[in-house]
Amino acid sequence: MSVMAMVTAGLGWGLLSMPLAAAVLLGAALCPTDPVLASNVVTGEPAEKDLPARNRQILSLESGANDGLALPLVLAAIAVAGGMGAGTAALESLWQVTGAILMGVVSGWAGGRALRGGEKYGATDPAPALFFTVVLALGILGVAGLIHVDGVLAVFAGGLAFNLTSTGSERASEVPIDEAVNRFAVLPLFVLLGAVLPWEQWAELGWAGVALTVTVLALRRVPILLLLRRPLRLSMPDALYLGWFGPIGVSALFYLTLEAERMGVNEAVLAAGSLVLAASTVIFGVTAAPGRVLYRRAESAVTTAATATREPG
Repeated sequence: MSVMAMVTAGLGWGLLSMPLAAAVLLGAALCPTDPVLASNVVTGEPAEKDLPARNRQILSLESGANDGLALPLVLAAIAVAGGMGAGTAALESLWQVTGAILMGVVSGWAGGRALRGGEKYGATDPAPALFFTVVLALGILGVAGLIHVDGVLAVFAGGLAFNLTSTGSERASEVPIDEAVNRFAVLPLFVLLGAVLPWEQWAELGWAGVALTVTVLALRRVPILLLLRRPLRLSMPDALYLGWFGPIGVSALFYLTLEAERMGVNEAVLAAGSLVLAASTVIFGVTAAPGRVLYRRAESAVTTAATATREPG
């Protein structure tokens, strides 16, 4: 994630001639992999059919964790840009991250134990249990706001603790409902985003904005996954697929808004960031299904070639 931030900042500085501080803000805001958009390529029957479970788990875990763990990078970028002192940024990062993890884990564990106890003693009706995770997430988010910790990371940590503490296979039937609720809740956000896109500011960026978008989507992630292919024990199709499908989405919008709140509105950062965000949403949505088909064919070819190599004479 830190390398993705540096790559994006370098491209913003080189292609748009941004001041270094503004480029650092742009790179930090666009570095996290968005779990909302990533879920579209790792969940559902087509994804389970075409993609190995390990690849889906890697992308889900990375996008969920990055969504909250990008906050220290964003606060560091704000410190570089002069919005706060380095010591203040470090202390706030430490509190927001550690506090979010601790509060999320405790809340998720308590929620899981409560659900198990309710099921054990017959105090939980089946229908309300389907929406228990939604209520738990909103509760964790509310507490996170009250104690000023990273709400996104707290909810993610709470979900992990809840999953480990509560039921496992018994909740398999609820997963499609959870995904449907998640998507239904997020759709209005994308509608509102589409309604307020800054077309005039995009036009002012000109071809440099187009070049930034193309290079960020191509270079922000794919080369890094190719370099990490051996340590992560990924085949070439795995590395290319995971490298390409690391979309920029809601989390980037959240951090762009946070930077604007802390630093004041920077038109160049908001225009460039929203342009890359919108392009990422469209491009990854369009390539999701063809990408799965290409991956399946490439992985099949690699497997066939490896089998032929091992066979004697």
